[in-house]
Amino acid sequence: MSTWDLLLWGVLPYVMVAVLVGGTIWRYRYDKFGWTTRSSELYESRLLRIGSPLFHFGLLVVIIGHVIGLLIPQSWTGAVGLSPTAYHVQALVLGGIAGFCTLVGVGILVYRRRTTGPVFSATTRNDKLMYVVLVAALVAGLATTLLGATGGEHNYRETVSPWFRSLFVLQPDIASMAGAGLAFHVHTLIGMVLFAIWPFTRLVHAFTAPLGYLFRPYIVYRSRAAGGATRAPRRGWETADNR
Repeated sequence: MSTWDLLLWGVLPYVMVAVLVGGTIWRYRYDKFGWTTRSSELYESRLLRIGSPLFHFGLLVVIIGHVIGLLIPQSWTGAVGLSPTAYHVQALVLGGIAGFCTLVGVGILVYRRRTTGPVFSATTRNDKLMYVVLVAALVAGLATTLLGATGGEHNYRETVSPWFRSLFVLQPDIASMAGAGLAFHVHTLIGMVLFAIWPFTRLVHAFTAPLGYLFRPYIVYRSRAAGGATRAPRRGWETADNR
């Protein structure tokens, strides 16, 4: 185990977490107005309707796949009857399709952002850097998937996954991660860079759950043709049945 292995797999992950958490807190306290994706549907909607679902739904499947592959031990999936071969096939098929859809989706969104003047003008330098790192992470992830499909399979559940879980108990299994293939090293490093810059880009909106929609009062729409109000408005919330 070299000094580089110690720094990359034993120190850098905690630095990334510190930047992610500290940056998110800072952004929330001092830039609440900028805590948004800065919607641009008004300027262009055709490409957005295609690229956004591809990107978001594909990314959701990718995240679920990472959670299963990194957090659930291989012995657990084996205990429920899922053989290593079956797991590899479904991870290859679903992961490949989801990764490809996500990459195509972000490609459409980047093209739209670059070719639509007002949308490009609203893109910050941090967001431009984010798109570069995000695309690099997706390409590196697909590369690891394709390596498995072409016979260069590496069982990351015996190297990367134990290392990832060991980070949570503050006892990083550096030797396991050091034994992973180069493609997984590159993918992991790019992923850590992505999470480090996450709070300073439009990706920060992913941390916001729209819980207010569950508790806000009803919004009642009335046609102007219906005439004026029949009584004075009351203070407080009113259900849709009250007129």
